[in-house]
Amino acid sequence: METHIDLWFAASIVAISLLLSAFFAGAETAFTAASRARMHALEQAGDPRAAIVNRILAIRERFIGAMLIGYNIVAIGASAFTTSVLTALFGKSGVIYATVGMSVLVIVFAEVLPKTLAISKPDKAALLTARPVAFAVALMGPLAIAIEHVVRVMLKPFGVTIGEHQSILTAAEELRGQVALMHREGGVAKAERDMLGGLLDLSDLSVSDVMVHRTKMRAIDADQPSEDIVRAVLASPYTRMPLWRGTPENIVGVLHAKDLLRALDAAGGDASGLKVEALALETWFVPGTTSLRAQLKAFLTKKTHFALVVDEYGEVMGLVTLEDILEEIVGDIADEHDVTVSGVRPQGDGSVNVDGGVPIRDLNRAMDWDLPDEEATTIAGLVIHEARTIPDQGTAFNFHGFRFQVLRKAKNRITTLRITPLTAAGLQAAAHEQRHQGRDQGH
Repeated sequence: METHIDLWFAASIVAISLLLSAFFAGAETAFTAASRARMHALEQAGDPRAAIVNRILAIRERFIGAMLIGYNIVAIGASAFTTSVLTALFGKSGVIYATVGMSVLVIVFAEVLPKTLAISKPDKAALLTARPVAFAVALMGPLAIAIEHVVRVMLKPFGVTIGEHQSILTAAEELRGQVALMHREGGVAKAERDMLGGLLDLSDLSVSDVMVHRTKMRAIDADQPSEDIVRAVLASPYTRMPLWRGTPENIVGVLHAKDLLRALDAAGGDASGLKVEALALETWFVPGTTSLRAQLKAFLTKKTHFALVVDEYGEVMGLVTLEDILEEIVGDIADEHDVTVSGVRPQGDGSVNVDGGVPIRDLNRAMDWDLPDEEATTIAGLVIHEARTIPDQGTAFNFHGFRFQVLRKAKNRITTLRITPLTAAGLQAAAHEQRHQGRDQGH
C-alpha cells in the first residue's frame, strides 16, 4: 500500500514538473516572438497585461535568465527524482528507464508541445502568461541578475555587449519589411502597402526622381500677345504655368490661372490690355538633390505648391509640385481636367508595352514588379544603363528577370518598349530566339 502511494506521489511530482517546464519553455518562446508594436498598442489601449509584457521585454536578458533557471531547476529536479524512484524499484536498470522515459516526456510535453502552441499565437500566449511570468522573474530575479553579470563579464573580452539592441536594419527598413510580410500573408492590401512604402521612401528620393522633365513641361512664351496667353492658359489642364522669355530655360515667373481670370474679369473680359508678366508669381527654384521629405516640408512652410528644379549649374531640369510628392504616397491623383496618359499597356500574351519616359517606380507600382531604380529614373534610362549603349529598334535584352525589346526609337530616345516577365518557358524561348538569330547572321 505504501509503495502504491509512493508511485502516485512520484507521478504527481513528475507531472507538476513537466507542467512547470512547459510553462517556462512556452513563456520564453511567446515573449520572444510577441509583437512589440502590438503590445505597445494594447498598452496604450489600457490592457494591463500588455503593460506587464512590455515591462518584462525591457529587461529581456533578465527574463530569459529567469526562464532558463526555472526550466532547468524543474527539469533536472524531475529527472533526478524519477531516477531515484525507478532505481529503487528496478535497481540499476532503473537509470535507463528514467533516462528514456524522461527524455521522451520532456521533449514532447515540456519542449515541442508548449513551444509549438506559443509560436502559433505568441501575442495571446504572452498576454495569458504575463502575470505568472512577472512573478517568476521577480522570484528568481536576484539569481538571474547574478548570472547576467557573469555572462556580461565572460562576453566582454569578445566585444559582445549585452543590452545594446542595435538592429541590422534601420527603423524604416524594418517597417518596410514588416509591411511587405503582412502583404504577402494577406493582412495588408497592395494599395496600402504602396502607400506605406511611398511614405517611407520620401527621405530616400529626391525631387529629380519625381519631377516633370523640362521636355514635358508646359510653359508659355511671355512675349506672346496677351490674348494668346489667355487662350493657352484656358486650354491647359494645369493651374500654374511657367512663363519664359527668350529661351524656354529662361523662366521669368509662374502664372496662376486664378490670378489671370481675376485680372481678365477686372478688365471686363478684354485680354488685349493685360500685362501678364506683372500677374506672374515669383519663381521658386530648388536643387534637384533636395529630398522629397524636405521639399514636402518646404511646400507646407511656404504655402505654395509649385517649384522649378535646377541642377548644380543652375539650369532648369524640370518642375515639381506638391501633387507629385503626394502621388508618391497615395498613387496617381487624377481630377476631371487631368489628361490620363499612363504609358503602360498590358498585352494579351503577358507582355507590357511601355513608353520610354514612364518612371520605373510608376511601372513597379502598376505591375507589382521590383525593377531597380537606383541608377535610372525612367524605364528607357534603365535599358540604356544596363545595355551600356543606346540600342537600335528591334534590339532585345534580358536582365532583372525580364525581356526588354525596343519597339520604337526617335533619334537618340527610346520611345516604346515591350517588357516580358521571364518565366522558365520564357527563358527557353528567348535562348532559342537568340540561337536562331545567330544562325541567320552566320548565313
